[in-house]
Amino acid sequence: MFSGMKIGRRAAWLALLVAVVLTVFPFYWMVRTALTPAGDLYTDSIGLWPDHPTLINFARVLGLVDAGTARAAGGSGAQLNFLLYTMNSLIYSGLIAVVQTFCCAMAGYAFARLRFPGRDVAFAVIVAALMVPPIFTILPNFVLVKQLDLLNTIPGLVLPSLLMTPFAVFFLRQFFLSIPRDVEEAATLEGIGRWGMFWRIVLPMSRGPLITIGLTTVVWSWKDYLWPLLVGKGEATRVLTVGLGVFLQQSPNRGPDWTGIMAGSVLSVIPVLILLVFLGKRLVQSMNFSGIK
Repeated sequence: MFSGMKIGRRAAWLALLVAVVLTVFPFYWMVRTALTPAGDLYTDSIGLWPDHPTLINFARVLGLVDAGTARAAGGSGAQLNFLLYTMNSLIYSGLIAVVQTFCCAMAGYAFARLRFPGRDVAFAVIVAALMVPPIFTILPNFVLVKQLDLLNTIPGLVLPSLLMTPFAVFFLRQFFLSIPRDVEEAATLEGIGRWGMFWRIVLPMSRGPLITIGLTTVVWSWKDYLWPLLVGKGEATRVLTVGLGVFLQQSPNRGPDWTGIMAGSVLSVIPVLILLVFLGKRLVQSMNFSGIK
């Protein structure tokens, strides 16, 4: 019996290891390609590490070398305004994550605890919206933003996603339903109103789920491409994903600048990785729907 348990445990660990390798390997290969000289990309494509690793691809993406050096390294001489695009991405994803998480928390708490006419119907409509593909809303949102004269502006970028998403409302409502009513009843006896109860008691108890929604929203908005491409084409409002697409389009005629685009992709992933490292513990805790230490 114990031997069978050991075999099963080892098989589980092996399956987990394989899953981790399959998940991490594409990122590793992206880093490897970014460190490979453009001239060695096709001749040195088998080994797990480049024969002549270099940082020139990162330097030319960041504009730290002149155009002649960039062309000699296999690029087109094009540069990314990396700091501006990164700042735009931070503003875009940060605004959406903070405001959307807070608004979804208020909506989720209202659906979980408040009683008002049409509550169940409204919640059913929100749940039904989960089945609507996001691509269906792009055209009407674009027309609305254009009519409001908000093209190539930060408000035009963030407004369609600023207030809520159906999944976040549903997710947070389910957590709020799990909070014991005794806690809120005790707060009511202390004279705390509904808003104070939400702000001072419910939100601190919900840090795990709130961080989960915030992280997933940041990741989703950070990698978003189509909507920022349609609305933020201008240099001043261009986010990092769109900037990488423009950089790829400026590749030499002989072929895409894969080493350069991979270097830019590695740089674009770093802010999200830093966020996940600092908030990873909270994310793991929230998987059990527990925001209490």
